[in-house]
Amino acid sequence: MYLDGSTTTAPVVVERAQDILALLGDHSTLARQPGFHIEEASAKGELKAYERLRRDTFVHEQGLFAGHDLDDRDEDPRTLVLVAKDRSGAVLGGVRLGPVDDGPDLGWWAGGRLVVAPGARGPQGIGAALVRAACARAEAEGVLRFDATVQVRNRLLFKRLGWQHVREVVLADRPHVLMRWPIGRIAAQAEATKAPLGPLLRALTPAPLGYVGDDGAPVAGTDVIAACDAIVPSMVERDPDWAGWCSVLVNVNDLAAMGASPVGLLDAVGAKDAWHASRILAGLGRAARAYGVPVLGGHTQLGVPAALSVTALGRTDHPVPGGGGRPGHAVRLTADLGGGWRQGYRGRQWDSSSHRRGDELRTMTRAVAAARPAAAKDVSMAGIAGTLGMLAEASGCGAVLDVAAVPRPGAAAMGDWLTCFPGFAMLTADEPNAPPLPAGPATGARCGELTVGHGVGLRWPDGEITEAVTGPVTGMGTA
Repeated sequence: MYLDGSTTTAPVVVERAQDILALLGDHSTLARQPGFHIEEASAKGELKAYERLRRDTFVHEQGLFAGHDLDDRDEDPRTLVLVAKDRSGAVLGGVRLGPVDDGPDLGWWAGGRLVVAPGARGPQGIGAALVRAACARAEAEGVLRFDATVQVRNRLLFKRLGWQHVREVVLADRPHVLMRWPIGRIAAQAEATKAPLGPLLRALTPAPLGYVGDDGAPVAGTDVIAACDAIVPSMVERDPDWAGWCSVLVNVNDLAAMGASPVGLLDAVGAKDAWHASRILAGLGRAARAYGVPVLGGHTQLGVPAALSVTALGRTDHPVPGGGGRPGHAVRLTADLGGGWRQGYRGRQWDSSSHRRGDELRTMTRAVAAARPAAAKDVSMAGIAGTLGMLAEASGCGAVLDVAAVPRPGAAAMGDWLTCFPGFAMLTADEPNAPPLPAGPATGARCGELTVGHGVGLRWPDGEITEAVTGPVTGMGTA
């Protein structure tokens, strides 16, 4: 991938591309080839060359350090080094990046030790290309906070590249500036999945007072809760069994978030042929049996594009609203951390349910009804942070999420975990001394609070709060 004359492609690939262009006689394109490329340093020689550049620059040229500039970040095996190399393979510059803390990687990384050889500085833009490559790599690793402490003279460069000024700091007895790369992954997901809902739904009959934006709909005059979800057609097409399973999972979770017990399902299936329909229905039936909820009926159509939606009916005398939270309420995430990434959906769908016994699944889905918190939301495709924004919006307040306290599987990067569909995960809000959800194999933890205001902030171990969601998620208003 080229970034202002740089590439993450390995040298051998660059050389082969040049050989092909030469064979084709494309001399004009060859003449425009960049003079350097960027890749992750892997060989000891490349790392040593980068360290020599650092020593020459930060110790001898600038006098920032005495003897050497190496520190514990260089010893951390999670630290990555990106180097800029010319066509001969000589290292022209580099930058390092990696987790800030020694403990679990929370998605808070820092970049540093950006250096370019004296003879390579100037119009080639190697320094800027290294910074851009570091930002791209950090985001690809699921990072949600990316900081850099830069010398004052480099503040303008970082600002031009889109970095935000945080505050003045002192490093090595010299004035520096703490800069932050804005990562809008959570906000972009909330915008894409939920922002259109408010304007779209205004033409329909308003939801019952107190249940605006809820996972299910109370049927007036009864104890019935109705829920309905459609599965993304592309998923129904390529992974029909899993789509069928998920159609039950998401609907039962929606009922569970309102404290309702499921009593039955209705399905609507579209498929190109009988075999495809049979795979959808196999997954749906397997999940229905696991959750102990009958399929009451539905509709099946063949010879059409793949489609699947399920309606679930449940019962409760006292629905738990999604908008029942208030500023000062503690936020708790209760999630099943078992399982792993669904094959083909890494970083997007966590399969915590297909390996569970039926009694385990039913224990989890009864947990909200047992604890009756002030507010509850099933984590949807908006992810954990986006769904918390929906709960806060319906409650007429904002929220802060303590990143270090969020229950998370070890195999999931924080950025992926806060934005994926996690299988079974419930966000609840209640008084700080309220009991946890009795959710069996699921893991629960208090990990934030509702606040005066709007949106969702991420609170980090150093006390800093970064914006995740800046305002209302759905535009549907308070419940």
